[in-house]
Amino acid sequence: MLKRLAIVLLALLALLQYRLWLGQGGVQEMQEITARVAALEEANKPLRDRNARLAAEVVDLKTGLDAIEERARSDVGMVRTDEQFLWVPDTESARSGSQ
Repeated sequence: MLKRLAIVLLALLALLQYRLWLGQGGVQEMQEITARVAALEEANKPLRDRNARLAAEVVDLKTGLDAIEERARSDVGMVRTDEQFLWVPDTESARSGSQ
């Protein structure tokens, strides 16, 4: 009787060990999921940085006039009334090539 109980318990232990190491939701699958999470986090890092920069720019545009003026000057070509605009040909292409 005790011998059968010991065999059944050993078989049950072997089955549980198999499920723990190789079965669904086991250690092997957890390592694969952890590796996938690390790869996805690495892929998301540049996007998170970009989102942080954009959020900072939004806050700056909402609170400060300097950022709005800078954006207007670079994108639209805004010139104040007390300034003179001088356009020098080929200067823009040389400057954008060095960036």
